Amino acid sequence: MAFSGAEGSLGFPRGERLKKGSEIKRVFNGGRSVGCRGAKLFALENGLPGNRICFTFSRGFAGAVKRNRARRLGREAYRALRPRLSRGYDLVLLAYPESAGLGLAERAGQLRGLFAKAGLIGAGAAR
Repeated sequence: MAFSGAEGSLGFPRGERLKKGSEIKRVFNGGRSVGCRGAKLFALENGLPGNRICFTFSRGFAGAVKRNRARRLGREAYRALRPRLSRGYDLVLLAYPESAGLGLAERAGQLRGLFAKAGLIGAGAAR
């Protein structure tokens, strides 16, 4: 598993993607969750040197175009916040329909708040 782009790079390498359904279910079922208006974050330690993340959506989240835009904006916001995050977690971001129209700044603020609530960013985050 490659975490080569974890520091400083704006790429989103395959090693940082949480893709297997069984792993995503494990995070949903065993991870701690924090929420805010329009999104919920699930986090579970993975014992790896880096984080893996998945962006998913609740039922009724607009159409494919809005889902894909929300996913792209979520990835971009995550890439900007990645250097400040604790490492070694599997993360699942669940977005709700009321967050469909958010821009990059709003999505980044939403993720920053969720990561802070989960203790993955800021003064409480271990490096």
